[in-house]
Amino acid sequence: MFYAVICRDKPDHLQTRLDTREAHLAYLKETGIVAQAGPFLENGAMCGSLVVLETDSLAAAQDWAANDPYAKAGLFESVSVMEWKKVI
Repeated sequence: MFYAVICRDKPDHLQTRLDTREAHLAYLKETGIVAQAGPFLENGAMCGSLVVLETDSLAAAQDWAANDPYAKAGLFESVSVMEWKKVI
């Protein structure tokens, strides 16, 4: 199953994102369940994340989101994890 992890950054936390970016990218690669990922942009600046995971359960997706280095660094104002159906 696929799950979308939709994250919005806290205002004025771009430096937190930049400081944690390498650890976040390594986490995306090492976990082996990321189907797609990338930042949301606002006026060209990163302001959130969309990560599509392929995993067995909502609980596994939520656990992945909670252990993302960005989440652990306190970057996000909100995080939503929802089952997602791939159509195209």
